[in-house]
Amino acid sequence: MSPATENPERRPRRRASTLYGIAAFIALIGLADAIYLTVEHITGQSVRCTVISGCSEVLSSPYAVVRGVPLAFIGAIAYFTVFSLATLGAFNNKLAAKSLMGVVLLMFLTTLWLLYLQAFVIRHFCQFCLLSALVTVTLTLIVVIASRTKPKSKP
Repeated sequence: MSPATENPERRPRRRASTLYGIAAFIALIGLADAIYLTVEHITGQSVRCTVISGCSEVLSSPYAVVRGVPLAFIGAIAYFTVFSLATLGAFNNKLAAKSLMGVVLLMFLTTLWLLYLQAFVIRHFCQFCLLSALVTVTLTLIVVIASRTKPKSKP
């Protein structure tokens, strides 16, 4: 069926499914970043910045651990959750799509806090943390757009 002859009510659903699929893929980028940082933390390796300096200051700060758990590990769990929910959302699971919005908004607020800490408390930036922030902001935008993509009501 060509897009011109397709039922107009299916287009927004297909667009939302595509957006959720893109979100799932982007979440994998965040997951890879978070797993890398978690492994480096657990093995005691020093993460080396190649684009900007400041990784060691950020990643060795007290803010890099929450009650003994590396913040990157918490991020990996969050990104895996987003990947899973976005994948389900791509298959039109409404509960997963609603849950995804909550998870992503919580991640977004956490990202804002962590950016504040890097800029004004630690006074250094970590390129891997900035990548995570970019991924989270992108996910937030995609999920918000996808959630607003609904079939038009019939008059």
